[in-house]
Amino acid sequence: MSSTSRKDFVMAINIKWFPPSWFQIKTKDKILYIDPAYLKTNFTNYPKKIEFSTWPDPIDGLPEKDLERADIILVTHHHKDHCKSVTVKRLRKQDTTVIATKRCVKELGKNITVIEAEKEVEINKVRIKAVEAYNKEKNNKTKVSHKKGIGLGYIISIEGKSIYHAGDTDLIQEMEDIGKINVALLPIGGRDFTMNLTEAVQATITIKPQVVIPMHRFDADPQEFKKQVESISDIKVEPLKIGEIYHLR
Repeated sequence: MSSTSRKDFVMAINIKWFPPSWFQIKTKDKILYIDPAYLKTNFTNYPKKIEFSTWPDPIDGLPEKDLERADIILVTHHHKDHCKSVTVKRLRKQDTTVIATKRCVKELGKNITVIEAEKEVEINKVRIKAVEAYNKEKNNKTKVSHKKGIGLGYIISIEGKSIYHAGDTDLIQEMEDIGKINVALLPIGGRDFTMNLTEAVQATITIKPQVVIPMHRFDADPQEFKKQVESISDIKVEPLKIGEIYHLR
């Protein structure tokens, strides 16, 4: 490897995915997590997982033994597949900043920074903006799983790049005003919890990021999502496997 390529690798922002919507964002000197919540069912066949306790205790584990502790942890909403105190505690240092919605206080405690949509915070040169994330009323829905004003997405500005984590959301009007995005982390799984694959394609075209990483997948085929997006745009889709890393340069 040449000295130039070594430098490029060190300077990359590494984005690692775990299901359903858990990401590690790693730079040369910062570690961020979004929605770190260990649920056993998501990692049944993942060989690197480590569990510290089992039912009937709250199942405490990590997908990998040596995950670095965080400088910043972001939580999009209070559902247990996104917000879990035992996982956050495993990844938290004494000086870690945890940013979450008001409903997450019950699970995570009061020692967090509560944020609302359209609010921004800056932590050690990392700017974080909270944006809307919600389900819309639909004729075929029996309920709205994520009501407006309860959950969030986040836009993270770091190392000159912008990363948008959409949270659990449908295709919503607010996506038209997201702004310039380098990497969008978008749900594709449907099932009344998020937009489905077809809506996620529409969201991608609306947001116009350089790259999309699909998340919250359920039975949706990320390769089909990739095929549809790339057939109608120059946007690249990176369907990561569990624990796989995308290098953003």
